[in-house]
Amino acid sequence: MKVVITGGGTGGHLSVARAFLEEFYKQGFECLFIGSINGQDKAYFESDSRLSKKFFLQTSGVVNQKGFKKLQSLWQQAKALQNAIGILRKEKQIDFVLSVGGYSAAPTAFGAVLLGIPLFIHEQNAQIGKLNRILKPYAKIFFSSYLHSSPSRYYPISQVFFTQARVRKNIKNLLFMGGSQGARAINNFALALAEDIKQKGLRIYHQCGKAEFTRVLQEYLNLNLKIGILKENIEFLEDIESQKIQIGILEDLDNVDVVLFGFSMQMPEIFKKCDFAICRAGASSLWELCANGLPALFVPYPYAAGNHQYYNAKFLEEKGLGFLCLEQDLFCEVLWDSLALLKEDKITQISQDLQKECSVQALKQMSNCIVAKLKSRNL
Repeated sequence: MKVVITGGGTGGHLSVARAFLEEFYKQGFECLFIGSINGQDKAYFESDSRLSKKFFLQTSGVVNQKGFKKLQSLWQQAKALQNAIGILRKEKQIDFVLSVGGYSAAPTAFGAVLLGIPLFIHEQNAQIGKLNRILKPYAKIFFSSYLHSSPSRYYPISQVFFTQARVRKNIKNLLFMGGSQGARAINNFALALAEDIKQKGLRIYHQCGKAEFTRVLQEYLNLNLKIGILKENIEFLEDIESQKIQIGILEDLDNVDVVLFGFSMQMPEIFKKCDFAICRAGASSLWELCANGLPALFVPYPYAAGNHQYYNAKFLEEKGLGFLCLEQDLFCEVLWDSLALLKEDKITQISQDLQKECSVQALKQMSNCIVAKLKSRNL
């Protein structure tokens, strides 16, 4: 089969795209990717040898734009639609298009509908995004972990998050994570707690984002803490020199107070090191934490479209499998109160139950659903 995977812009959408690519490639499908030159699409897929072809179009987000910027984004999307249709026509015998959403997906997904190519959609969030609401009636299957109508309600997660999973029994290492772009509120929260965390004999693993790396590093150094920097982030150090900085691979940084990184391709291994996370509630991160058995305090990004991060986190909180705190209510006591509730038997139970919310067979199930649908409809 020949499949076009489209979507991205943010790490959450792209993680799902990569997970589907992993499964489709394993099944012998020829895979193409159509994304955007903006966002992180190129970082994820430009060098991926599993893709026979990659296309990156000029697109940007529309939903949160206003005035001239909104008109500019819509114009870009219209031009990209023309380009996407041209690509789909040129690439003959495409069996289906798989959209994972995000502004990168719009041109190719609409192009598939206009050309009569079967469209399958995966919606990551509890609140359906505007693009997917428009396209849902045209999708042959609409996958969602939150809708009872979905033929598979497990989230598509890369295999490595399962292989690195473990059941937590106590808390020694804390992960502060604002996503691939970082989150200033979570960064400041970690800095405010850093000295207390050290006094309690705990270690910090902190994904601060590339833009905030220098500031956060300097703040930690001002606190007289010993910092470990992942070797893959050495380019962010610039002219900063300090005897309190240790540079190395993940396994070499077990003797520092803080392991700091702007972005890392070793997130499954970092998850395995940690016992509790303080993070945003983007869907992919949330479900990857579940697969890994890592309990979390979720701090939803307050400006996410449709407030979808709040509803993602609420889904787990209502099951007793996570903690939820609005950014405006994020004070130091929130962390200590959450950890106080996680006695050994409680954290073990939550860690085990989180893993039950995921399935290592999810991607295979979804792929089988797609193939069966294509055969049954003789599309």
